[in-house]
Amino acid sequence: MRTQVVIVGAGPSGLLLGQLLHKAGIDNVILERQSAEYVLGRIRAGVLEQVAVDVLDEAGMGERMHREGLVHEGFDLLFQGQRHRIDLKRLTGGKTVLVYGQTEVTRDLMAARAASGQTSVYEAQHVTLHDHDSAHPWVSYEKDGQTHRIDADFIAGCDGFHGVCRASVPRSAITEYEKVYPFGWLGLLADTPPVHEELIYVNSPRGFALCSMRSRTRSRYYLQVPLSDTLDNWSDQAFWDELRRRLDPAAAEALVTGPSIEKSIAPLRSFVSEPMRFGRLLLAGDAAHIVPPTGAKGLNLAATDVKYLADALIEHYQERSDAGLDGYSQRCLRRIWRAERFSWWFTSLMHRFPGEGEIAQKFQEAELDYLIHSEAGARTIAENYVGLPLDFGVRRA
Repeated sequence: MRTQVVIVGAGPSGLLLGQLLHKAGIDNVILERQSAEYVLGRIRAGVLEQVAVDVLDEAGMGERMHREGLVHEGFDLLFQGQRHRIDLKRLTGGKTVLVYGQTEVTRDLMAARAASGQTSVYEAQHVTLHDHDSAHPWVSYEKDGQTHRIDADFIAGCDGFHGVCRASVPRSAITEYEKVYPFGWLGLLADTPPVHEELIYVNSPRGFALCSMRSRTRSRYYLQVPLSDTLDNWSDQAFWDELRRRLDPAAAEALVTGPSIEKSIAPLRSFVSEPMRFGRLLLAGDAAHIVPPTGAKGLNLAATDVKYLADALIEHYQERSDAGLDGYSQRCLRRIWRAERFSWWFTSLMHRFPGEGEIAQKFQEAELDYLIHSEAGARTIAENYVGLPLDFGVRRA
């Protein structure tokens, strides 16, 4: 088989890239190790920045997103038992975020790809990259007991943190930066109305909590837990009881509980891999970087990577220019490190760190008190939360 771009990974990054390339008339094939059902079953974040919304609109994915997504103009910070609202819209000159689950983004992209007749190979085993540092890269994989080969102009690595693409790069050609946090997030999804119309981020002496949602009838809640915890330690009732302890009295009273649809514990890490281009192999999304979910940047960063990559590939084919490809890694990483910094800072501000003692809690509360009483402080957190523009920091003549 021959194509222009082989995309490894059928998560939202790979599917979105495939859709943008297809609209530009660029042929592409997607390979995915898991089944389509497995990909759709992954529970992920659901807060979209305006930049991500714009990219999805450009890909033709906006109709259901705008119809069913929830526009949020702010969120609450809860500390010392009281909630304080960060007014995103006022502080950023009208910007908001859209709550729309990553699962729904993936579902929309899958449907669009199927409707357009583009090739996606699910349950592709033993995917292997060949000659990515040459002018003629190719990918092999196994399916139904047979080995297949795809020749291409480029390989897009959208296969996540544990994928084959970054692992195929010689260690001498790559630099990795990583911070692993000493706690995890216990998440619970339930078909219950959200406790509040906007998200509540909780700094509590008992640990961080987050009250989020997927719709007006489906809620997503998180608790900071030790890495040693297992799901066996957490019945639904134990989760709800602990969440109430971390909330303010009004939210605790309003909380509607119910049986969990999904429950999981996820570790937190900050991770960046540099560079993101290796000859004809280009990484995007979680294949190149991971952020702790506190700042809701994971999917949004991936959408930005994909936008930059799609533009660079379109420029290559339509204008015979490689300027976008040559600058792809640097352009992405500049934005990535800004988001990594914000996610690290927000995580450090809101969580209890083992061994740091009560003074750390006092420091956090003092900084939070400053943020909500300082227009500049509140604007800083709001500006980073809604997401920086695609061209933020670019000097103009």
